[in-house]
Amino acid sequence: MNLFTSPPRGFLALALIVAALAAPAQAQVTKLTKLTIDAEHSAVTFKVRHLFTKVNGQFRKFEGAIYMDADDLGASKVVVTIKAASIDTNVEGRDEDLRSKRFFDVETFPDLTFTSTSITGVASAAKIRGVLSMHGVSREVVLDAQFLGSAKDPWGNQRYGFHAETKVNRKDFRMAWNEVIEAGGVMVGDEVEISLDIEAVPAKP
Repeated sequence: MNLFTSPPRGFLALALIVAALAAPAQAQVTKLTKLTIDAEHSAVTFKVRHLFTKVNGQFRKFEGAIYMDADDLGASKVVVTIKAASIDTNVEGRDEDLRSKRFFDVETFPDLTFTSTSITGVASAAKIRGVLSMHGVSREVVLDAQFLGSAKDPWGNQRYGFHAETKVNRKDFRMAWNEVIEAGGVMVGDEVEISLDIEAVPAKP
């Protein structure tokens, strides 16, 4: 066949098919913006029942990143690391107990980590599914999350706001210690409510 003559119809059809198949692949290329968590303007808090009321606490030391695709929520990712020893319930004796082997055992398991595996929904009502590793146990959890918006602060720095909540059973992470009280109940509840209020900034090059 002369290479300078017009290609046969079969060749043209094959070329069009290849082009059509290649187009979606190019469209799937995502552009992720890496945001780092600003811990000074963020909070990782929790609540757990103690007898009749709920004790509030937080973790003081944590870091993480959000890889955000503004055009494709499903392509976004979240990674967070929390220092277990930074737990703070405003009562030092209780905090020392929580750091002990009865609960977090921070010397053996110094970090809590969360890595997302999928994000679905819309920015104002998203479901972040991922793996929470705590006290030597890894389990899947789902966070109800919201993207709160983005704006520049008075110094011209772009900032992004997020809120997320979930509930876990501490026994699922081998933290089962408890005491039975006189009335027949237990001292510490099993369900832990977790909230994350996150402010993030673009990662430095």
